[in-house]
Amino acid sequence: MTLLSIDNLSFSYGAAQTLRGISLKVAPGEIYCLLGPNGCGKTTLIDCVLGQHPLKSGSISLGSEVIQTLKPYEVASQVAFVPQLHAKTFPYSVFEIVLMGRTFATGTFSSPGRQDREIAKHAIDLVGLSEIAQKPYTQISGGELQLVMIARALAQKSRLIIMDEPTSHLDFKNENEILNLISSLTVSEGLSFMLTTHDLNHPLYFENSGVPVRVGIMEQGRLIAQGQPSRILSSDTIERLYHTKVVTHTGVMDGLPYSYIMAVPHHRREAI
Repeated sequence: MTLLSIDNLSFSYGAAQTLRGISLKVAPGEIYCLLGPNGCGKTTLIDCVLGQHPLKSGSISLGSEVIQTLKPYEVASQVAFVPQLHAKTFPYSVFEIVLMGRTFATGTFSSPGRQDREIAKHAIDLVGLSEIAQKPYTQISGGELQLVMIARALAQKSRLIIMDEPTSHLDFKNENEILNLISSLTVSEGLSFMLTTHDLNHPLYFENSGVPVRVGIMEQGRLIAQGQPSRILSSDTIERLYHTKVVTHTGVMDGLPYSYIMAVPHHRREAI
């Protein structure tokens, strides 16, 4: 079974072709990480999946259904989105923001019912924000805000959550908290995630945690490699993409294998 299937997708901004012949699949209970330098097309690909851009060619399917044939509320029932940035405007409570994740399931002139409120509460519990559920979300930290956005996505009850650089602008503690939460939700809730990231160690972090994860590497609008992070993220591939020398390290900790990537400082490259 496949949750998301992209087949030979191409997209152009006017005469400029941005995405070329992209094909990938996201399975249930899997994390799919999109990597690549700025401007390679990662966010544009996500926007295509979310229906914000008409395709030049190819198709996108959710399960067995082509996404272009689905109504917006049908797409929202299967795919949720967590943006990279969110501008806090009115002082809604954390609970009210999360409850907005149920908007797609209510009628135009209806309000959320008891079941919707219970779903929102459960989503808040899952991300560990019960103690601040009634706090204005304009008064919370950046790390807490990202958890609120994830809870809002969870409230949609979608099986696939798409995230655009979910840990950007977060400190080390909150970054690890988000990565741990994604890993936990994949295992405990059977959810799937598709996310973009600039941190090459993120997919390795998931792999080190024993979570099913694949990585797709993009370059100039093409998907040039897909597979298990520790196999795909070789020194040669990384140096080709980013024009910088790196060291890839593998080892064993507590009886389990692990991997990570480290950039080589400029003053040491001559000696390598």
